[in-house]
Amino acid sequence: MTKILIIYTGGTIGMVNDPLTGALIPFDFKQIRQNVPELTRLNYHLDVHSFDPILDSSNMNPIIWAELAGIIERTYHEYDGFVILHGSDTMAYTASALSFMLKNLAKPVVLTGSQLPIGEIRTDAKENLITALEIVATKNNGLAMVPEVCIYFDYQLFRGNRAIKYNSEKFEAFQSPNYHILAEAGVNLSFYGNYIHHHPKGAFQVQSDFNPNIGVLKLYPGITPQAVQAITRSSVDAIVLETFGSGNTTTAPWFIQSLQEALDQQKLIIDISQCQGGSVELGKYETSKKLQQMGIISGFDMTFEATVTKLMYLMGQRYSNVEIAALMEQSLRGELTH
Repeated sequence: MTKILIIYTGGTIGMVNDPLTGALIPFDFKQIRQNVPELTRLNYHLDVHSFDPILDSSNMNPIIWAELAGIIERTYHEYDGFVILHGSDTMAYTASALSFMLKNLAKPVVLTGSQLPIGEIRTDAKENLITALEIVATKNNGLAMVPEVCIYFDYQLFRGNRAIKYNSEKFEAFQSPNYHILAEAGVNLSFYGNYIHHHPKGAFQVQSDFNPNIGVLKLYPGITPQAVQAITRSSVDAIVLETFGSGNTTTAPWFIQSLQEALDQQKLIIDISQCQGGSVELGKYETSKKLQQMGIISGFDMTFEATVTKLMYLMGQRYSNVEIAALMEQSLRGELTH
């Protein structure tokens, strides 16, 4: 029998209405079959690990990511795969972080949640949970069909480090602007094998050390030296620079000098686009040629969530700046196209 571990961190999916107050309260996921009776028809062995206390996903952080990775590491050989129930607001961050932490992953780790509580009549929670379980259970020639960290939401399966939350009101909450979906749930489950990771050859490893000491500098027309230097002159170890279009910035001398000062202080600077679709192409225009010459790192078509978590992860592994710069521009877990 297929064995799956459900890890409940919190989020809307696990909420029901309190019959006394009408307020949303978490239900006990250990009684999951009572709340989702359809699960009895799946014929899976399901175990549940619930966080105590449960966590609003806005409070997610690298310590919790390490805890999640540790649960998977300790139980890895007991289960065919894992479903993580998670608030949607930071789900793409957690999925990205786990993709880097879980090296040589050969089993599915599927994050899902919902926009409406599981007790609501029109809830999307039951479909998301049931289909996530079916995806984890699907095998091809005895091997997991999707041996990677994914997000399942509203009939689509996304690579975890390629997904973004783009809508807070629709059931269709996630998109993957620069990568094809991995599977789609219609009358049948359709998997797009050309886009799914191959099974790894190495042994499964968990690397959970993160260094979160980074800053984010988002450019806008009219940005002032004070705003820029509040980041470039701070004590962060690295800066994610959110630029225009294909990686372009103002060429004002004071701005270039501010970046150079940060580089001279051994700060890493990674250039990603504010556009959800497309890629950074340093040097394509005059407005990014200087950045390329200075040694600014290209984030290519990585999402903001993947860039932030990959950077924290690499810095946590204590690589040198030269090594981090090279690895940021390489695809480690399918997070970028290059």
